[in-house]
Amino acid sequence: MENFPIPVKQDISAENQAIFTNLEGMVGFVPNLYAVFAHSEHALGNYLTLQNGKSSLRAKEREVINLVVSQLNECLYCLSAHTAFAKMNGFNEEQILEIRKANISFDSKLDALAKLVKAIVLGKGHVAAEVLENFYAAGYNKGSLVDVNMVIGDKIITNYLHALTEIPVDWPIAVALEEEHA
Repeated sequence: MENFPIPVKQDISAENQAIFTNLEGMVGFVPNLYAVFAHSEHALGNYLTLQNGKSSLRAKEREVINLVVSQLNECLYCLSAHTAFAKMNGFNEEQILEIRKANISFDSKLDALAKLVKAIVLGKGHVAAEVLENFYAAGYNKGSLVDVNMVIGDKIITNYLHALTEIPVDWPIAVALEEEHA
């Protein structure tokens, strides 16, 4: 595949330049995957609106979803970025590996969430009644289910964009799982 260019600030729209400036202030740099969105006049702003939208889910829950989806979609870029974010949200390396395997021993509620996310992704939205019942029994509700689906959609967007562009990972590289298929 030919190298996909990563836009630089002077080559993008004024609207996207302003977003780049905000990202530099928040993250310290413009991550390559966010920069790729700027090839489109509106995609970066639209994506950030989706990603930063209000949710009933806590930051840790969102990172569980991000890690499980990225693992299943084999997106090294998102696995690497969300490993860093998961650490910022208080997860340690061992917990992150458990999350990626959707087999969480340290928190039963997060385990029910991870198992639901894995079932949704593998089943393309179709899940066994038992998985959904376990999710609700763990303390989630129908609104939570909708919010989980929103975060899954968000992560599929970036996983697929990375697969299409194969841009370089500019985060510390996530370690590979020992088991090939988590």
